[in-house]
Amino acid sequence: MTSQSQGIHQLLQAEKRAKDKLEEAKKKTGTASGKGKRLKQAKEEAMVEIDQYRMQRDKEFRLKQSKIMGSQSNLSDEIEEQTLGKIQELNGHYNKYMESVMNQLLSMVCDMKPEIHVNYRATN
Repeated sequence: MTSQSQGIHQLLQAEKRAKDKLEEAKKKTGTASGKGKRLKQAKEEAMVEIDQYRMQRDKEFRLKQSKIMGSQSNLSDEIEEQTLGKIQELNGHYNKYMESVMNQLLSMVCDMKPEIHVNYRATN
């Protein structure tokens, strides 16, 4: 009988150890799945924070870009206006002086006065 009670006692101890091991394994897997959930949640939160930061920086970039491009378009408008003004001024001068310059040029070509140059020496 003692051997039977010893066998039963050993069996109970083995069951207890197995039960303890199962509980320990459950705790470990429960903790691991909890860690996995926490990691997944942290990853999702980080992605949301990254998206918010990206949108904020993109908005700041667009504001700076619009300020720079806006000032560049103002400069190009001013340059265009100055260029048109200069072209009109040059056209006005052309129309004003064209006839007098043409008359002067024609008179120099057509009204020739034959003269001997001052540096010419007669060799005869």
